[in-house]
Amino acid sequence: MAISSPSPGFRLSLHLQNPTPTPTPHPGPNRKPRPTPTTETLRRRLLRKGVSATPKILHALRKKEAGKSLRRARKEASAAAAPPKEDALVAEEEARFRAAAEEYRVLMGRPWHGARGVVGPPRAASGEEGLVGLRKMLEERSGDRFQWLLDGDVENEGAEDAKGKQRRVGSGWISEVGDEERRIELLISRLNEGDLSLGDWRLTRMMKQADLIYNEDNLLQILKGLEAKGNWRQAVAVTEWVYNENSYKHRRSRFVYTKLLSILGKAWMPTEALRIFTIMRGDAQIYPDMAAYHSIAVTLGRAGLLNELIKIIDYMRQKPSKRVMMMRRKDWDPCLEPDVLVYNSVLNACVLSQQWKGVFWVFQKMRFGGLTPTGATFGLAMEVMLKSKKYEFVQKFFEKMQRKGVPPRAITYKVLVRAFWEQGKVNEAVEAVKDMEQRGVVGAASVYYELACCLCNKGRWKDAMLQVEKMEQLRLTKPLEFAFTGMILASFDGGYISECISIFESMKDYCTPNIGTINVMLKVYGRCDMFGKAKDMFETTTYSVCSSQPHTRDHSSLKADVYTYSSILEASASAQQWEYFENVYRQMTLSQHHLDQSKYSWLLIKASRAGKPYLVEHALDSILERGEIPDVELFTENICQTIADSDHARTLHLMNTMSASSVEMNEQQWSDLLQQNSHRFRVDALKDLITHLSTSDAIKTDPGLGFVRALQSQCATMLTKDAEEPQADNCSHSNLMEQDELSCKDSLGSHELSDSSTDIPVSGVKAGSGGDIVLHGPHSEDEHRNLAHWGTQVSAIDKVLDSMNSFGNCSSYEKMPTASEILESWEQECVEDIFAPKKGSRETMRG
Repeated sequence: MAISSPSPGFRLSLHLQNPTPTPTPHPGPNRKPRPTPTTETLRRRLLRKGVSATPKILHALRKKEAGKSLRRARKEASAAAAPPKEDALVAEEEARFRAAAEEYRVLMGRPWHGARGVVGPPRAASGEEGLVGLRKMLEERSGDRFQWLLDGDVENEGAEDAKGKQRRVGSGWISEVGDEERRIELLISRLNEGDLSLGDWRLTRMMKQADLIYNEDNLLQILKGLEAKGNWRQAVAVTEWVYNENSYKHRRSRFVYTKLLSILGKAWMPTEALRIFTIMRGDAQIYPDMAAYHSIAVTLGRAGLLNELIKIIDYMRQKPSKRVMMMRRKDWDPCLEPDVLVYNSVLNACVLSQQWKGVFWVFQKMRFGGLTPTGATFGLAMEVMLKSKKYEFVQKFFEKMQRKGVPPRAITYKVLVRAFWEQGKVNEAVEAVKDMEQRGVVGAASVYYELACCLCNKGRWKDAMLQVEKMEQLRLTKPLEFAFTGMILASFDGGYISECISIFESMKDYCTPNIGTINVMLKVYGRCDMFGKAKDMFETTTYSVCSSQPHTRDHSSLKADVYTYSSILEASASAQQWEYFENVYRQMTLSQHHLDQSKYSWLLIKASRAGKPYLVEHALDSILERGEIPDVELFTENICQTIADSDHARTLHLMNTMSASSVEMNEQQWSDLLQQNSHRFRVDALKDLITHLSTSDAIKTDPGLGFVRALQSQCATMLTKDAEEPQADNCSHSNLMEQDELSCKDSLGSHELSDSSTDIPVSGVKAGSGGDIVLHGPHSEDEHRNLAHWGTQVSAIDKVLDSMNSFGNCSSYEKMPTASEILESWEQECVEDIFAPKKGSRETMRG
């Protein structure tokens, strides 16, 4: 490269350019670090900006601010610990850098100078050019002083090692010419380390550092390595990056794109595969062939995209655009005919979409095209009819398969057995399996599994155990525990409860039950009024996991999951064991499992009406803290409870939370809710709530406005009803029990006091002005019964939970304990071993 000599003016300005930058003063070691803002500070800061943040957002912001403060403190500490540089040294180092930069510009020139002719004719520079000359210049002048200016991305293609072999240098990747396999392996390993997209600069740097020629063979090896790890995103990004380069955009390979379609099909990405296929149809170089059509057809068939698959068949028979045709040779015929594999993919899509009429369309097209159906074709046709409940066609296609002389496979007999099972033809299913064995077809474990479930569904579990023995002799795709679990479910669906227990007992002779089998048995016990057995099984499972030692067998398969807790909660609710329900709910919360509110919110509502309203409140707060939207039934149950407790602040807070969560509820729904729960409300409580809501301007939109209108209507209805039923004003001392009963009716609705309620401490009873005794606190019938049955012993956690309902008109919602505080209390109680299994539980709690 020729170098032009700089002008004298330029040299003068270069020598005069010696600025002395003012060093940035570092903070002193005694400077107090900036404190991390608290959650309240962040909340107020967001409120000033008009943002009402959830607890989850506040937690994330506080965590981010804490990280900033920590990094700032480390930076200030390192700056304070570093030895201070003198101003002269800093200025000299800056001057050396600027001088080196100007010399580099003189050596390389500027791109616009060559075009406009500002610089004179270039001069030779001893054969070196570009960055190679800069490297040698720095090595000759200053040695290691300017070595740090050379970035790791600079490549030197002319360097030679001590042995004289030519080598390529690229940011630590030094390899001999021709050693492409090792470089491809290194590239694949680095691509598999992270999630890179096409626009990511790391991908560009990585691909260039590999120093590879991205021809067809190398790209196929790279895609094969990415396919082994399941990284379809990197495969797409690498392919598009290579073919977007100017050096490779005119050398695209159809085989590379076909391999990419296969990778996307295995990754179940039909949308991305369709995009790649569309690119192939628009380019004459990579126009899809039969292999590409096979890949896209299999991908769409697995995804059940029947309409898109039919379009693909139409594309095969159509000619491409004129631009594509002109780019290819004249004698090229792009039209293709679908084969058996393509039509089998159509049948596979019909299985998922249950389009049974498409089966006849496929057989008609195959007959016109001269194609012979295979065993897979008939098997898929039978499966389509099975999914569509067309059992008569299942048998007809099987008979047609035999007439054509097509040998049936084991998967075909599996479909046939399933069809007989759903029709209730058990004997025909047994005969079908015998026919399979007589024909010499090697049976699969799935065939015997279907027959075993069919027998269990009809109460013949002993015959099903013979099929289990046959399954043991075959190669199993899943452990034997899954087969027993399916057999228990089949017996349960058939109504054979005792057979479920017999199968579970016989299972122990073959394998150890896993957590799935335990969950199924808990469902069986819970729905058949066997709470004692469900309780024993649950406690045995949780106790065996807690008491397992590290050197013993792995008990991870028996670890209780969310389905285990949900099943035992359902069993406890069915048996009206609310104390045990509360203990299991605590244990579930401590295990970091959350109840599925879409399926089991009714359990919490039922527990609330049975005297455990704090569980619903805790569940609602936990859901909000996780950033999820609670179910509307949880909101309504909490609102009804707060109205009954005259906790107006809590009611207003719940209404605002519903509005912030976009929970919709109209006036008619509110009216129906208040009417159904009218026995829980007092007229005075409704009046006070209306007064409280009218004085507050927080409710401005629905569902709050609809709630206020429904509340006024309900209050007017209750006042009219009370006016029609006058009550006596004074009662004698002999009619004390009758007046107590009437006062309870005024506060809660009609209920009766049992004799056992006299043992309850009378902390809520006071004397009236006339000497009469009046009940002061409202209690439901279930609360009286529970207190009389379970005694008056209250744990520390019970006190915390009971405090959630102890807020009257004078207390605010902000004083209420949060879900995290309750969780900490539960953890403390768990440390004290409250939930440890008690002796004799099996004998005392058998259902």
